[in-house]
Amino acid sequence: MADSLILELADFEHDVLTGIYSEETGKPQPLRFTIRMWLKPIDRYDPDASLDASKNYMDMKFAASDAFPEGVHFTLIESVADHVCETLFLQDERVEKVEVKIVKLALTERNEQIGITLTRERR
Repeated sequence: MADSLILELADFEHDVLTGIYSEETGKPQPLRFTIRMWLKPIDRYDPDASLDASKNYMDMKFAASDAFPEGVHFTLIESVADHVCETLFLQDERVEKVEVKIVKLALTERNEQIGITLTRERR
């Protein structure tokens, strides 16, 4: 079995312009992101390994927040997830696969989690 390195950002919340219903359009709505990113690992991680041996976790937060183009409305949260994946692939050629789970917080009534999970491999 091949080695793998998975970095994860869990339960990050950010407001995004998304939705298909009239009450959703024109205003950001809160989304909860969990992002898992597979990287090509190096052979060994010594105690003094530098950040170059892995990836800055803040890149995942950036992809799920500041990387969204200002004023762009994403009709589907699938499009939001796709944008996060593409942002992470563009940042670093070592990223092999990305999984983005998005929960629409505005839709919950009894703490249920309504959303999607998109998994993309580098093409």
